[in-house]
Amino acid sequence: MNSFRPIWSKLVARFRAQYPELYEKIPALVELTRINRPIGIYLLLWPTIMALWIAAEGFPGIGLFLIFTLGTAIMRSAGCSVNDFADYSIDGEVLRTKKRPLPSGILKRQDAFICFGVLSTIGFLLVLMTNRETVFLSFGAVALIAIYPFMKRYTNLPQLVLGVAYSWGILMAFTAVITEIPRAAYLLFVANALWTVAYDTQYAMVDREFDIQIGVKSTAILFGDADRLMIGLLQAMFITAMWLAARQLEMGTVFYVSLLIACGFLIYQQHLIRYRFPGSCFKAFLNNNWVGASIFVGTFLNYL
Repeated sequence: MNSFRPIWSKLVARFRAQYPELYEKIPALVELTRINRPIGIYLLLWPTIMALWIAAEGFPGIGLFLIFTLGTAIMRSAGCSVNDFADYSIDGEVLRTKKRPLPSGILKRQDAFICFGVLSTIGFLLVLMTNRETVFLSFGAVALIAIYPFMKRYTNLPQLVLGVAYSWGILMAFTAVITEIPRAAYLLFVANALWTVAYDTQYAMVDREFDIQIGVKSTAILFGDADRLMIGLLQAMFITAMWLAARQLEMGTVFYVSLLIACGFLIYQQHLIRYRFPGSCFKAFLNNNWVGASIFVGTFLNYL
């Protein structure tokens, strides 16, 4: 490790000398892509690799595993870049986001657009290592990522668009492994979309008052005082759809146990959001990482 440090230091120094402007922007680019806040990567990754395991009936192989893991992280970062590109003026009006790189002036909109383009290209190069069916589906993924940030201006259901975007990797996982999408995969797709709408509504509850003031739309605003009830219904439909998919896939007892554990986390989230305090709603949103992780562990153990 010590022998590696001088080499790394030289590489950093050379990069800084050749690209001083880009070097200075690295901390802001990290903030732009949310690499320092990986919760979005986790929420996108768990259902995607779960689908890989189910499609392959076990470990899908190191190649596909790395392609989808890296692709998930890269495309989530691309989505954050285009999101800030779209929201550069809005973010400046919200307390939680006013210090982001674009509204604070550290980066320009052009930087965010270029970042989105570069990351999307890298993601596409990864997909090219799979097969034709998955490559075709990838165009839909990029389109969803690009249009989602603008939906909050035109519809009260931007979370539904996010749900579809965050579930697209499930379909791609199946085509990458077996070149087709079975009925159970569509159930997993619907289940994940329902779960995404539920947890992103929790996230939207954090900024609801600011969003109302600046005219941004969300399911948190649409649901109003019925927000907890609607989140509970979405969570119940999520678990039901997962159970139906599990029956079609003939999953074992360990998977159903993982669904019960996930139910426990979802009930805990209802406890957290009971008073609708922004901090508690954000904590409930973060807790969904354990929902996804528990279901993936159940899937992993099912195929041992």
